[in-house]
Amino acid sequence: MKEFFRLLKREFKLFIGNSTLRTVFFLAPVFYATLLGFVYKSGKVENTPVLVIDRDNTPLSNQLTEMLDDNKSIKIIRYLQEPLSIKDEVIRHEAAAVVIIPSRFEGDMLQKKYPELNVYINTGNVLTANFASKALQLTIGTFSAGASIKALQKAGMPAAKAATQYEPFKANYITLFNTTGNYLIFMWPAMLAVVLQQVILLAMAVSFAAEFERGSFVKEYLKMKKWAFPTMLIKVIPIWVFSILIVGIYYFMHMIFHVPMPEGILNFILLTAVFVGSVSFLGVFISILIPDALKATQILMVIASPAFIISGFTWPLNAMPAFVQFIANIIPLTPFLQAFKILLIQKGSVELTFPYLKHLSILLVVYAVIGWIALKIKLWFIFRKAAPQEIAVENNSKEDVE
Repeated sequence: MKEFFRLLKREFKLFIGNSTLRTVFFLAPVFYATLLGFVYKSGKVENTPVLVIDRDNTPLSNQLTEMLDDNKSIKIIRYLQEPLSIKDEVIRHEAAAVVIIPSRFEGDMLQKKYPELNVYINTGNVLTANFASKALQLTIGTFSAGASIKALQKAGMPAAKAATQYEPFKANYITLFNTTGNYLIFMWPAMLAVVLQQVILLAMAVSFAAEFERGSFVKEYLKMKKWAFPTMLIKVIPIWVFSILIVGIYYFMHMIFHVPMPEGILNFILLTAVFVGSVSFLGVFISILIPDALKATQILMVIASPAFIISGFTWPLNAMPAFVQFIANIIPLTPFLQAFKILLIQKGSVELTFPYLKHLSILLVVYAVIGWIALKIKLWFIFRKAAPQEIAVENNSKEDVE
């Protein structure tokens, strides 16, 4: 036990004394949390440019243009004459859509000829295209309904009856979960989890590999050669302790950017603890398996880099090929984000997160066990190859010190 605490104390000193690790582990989460917080601070895209080409230029077409301009989500750029190249204008103004009001728009409406309004959506950016499309559908739909009801009223029909004639039944669309469509609430907390996983993997990549490279492992861990799991704990405990600090910083940042906290805070703490544990044991396993610190870091970054994309948080897992789903399911971030979405965005019952907590727990146990097996084999080879004289010298030197 004395040797365990000596090595644990040494591990804390090594961690704090490594300027690269300090920068990556402490500054990176704060930097990314602040940067991404300001990126998504507005929560949703507003004043998205939309081109309106009015070939009619009548009171009715002007009314439609004014209604579109009143929508805060879009910013209207009006053309009374059609430009030479509509595509060039879209690119020049970074417009999300083009609305073309046809000639004789007002006349055809008054004669009930049902003119066609063409709306071209710029899907070069899917996000802004969706925001613009939603705003245009709402405004144009309202204008169309209003015009139809007015036409019926002019024919002598009462307003109440005119509304039911146009709309034989009423459909209520009620948004659930993140009702304002706030992108900050949706994306920012998930990105913080991605950063947390990456810094843990970066720190763990050099935990064993660096010791093997500089040849200090035999000297320092001689008395622990039969204790593989306690040796693993010596490496991960500093990461666990400092991860608490990072999560605390994240909590503080939630208050700064007014992002709500997840439901069932105790369950969230448990979920985060299992997540940190599974990620750190994954890092331990790779660090033991790859004795070169640089290569271990590269392999772990290959694992971590696409983790968010294949996690199913934005693009559903069931739309991915089976082999991609398999890769996603062995990365701790995947079940963590699924449970996190339930607690933070959907405000669901804690019981709904249990399958993902179980998934994370299985990953934790599996990575801990295979890491323990790998370290057990590694210890056997290392101390078998070590010269008996070298070990004897180390023993004598330690006895002299004591």
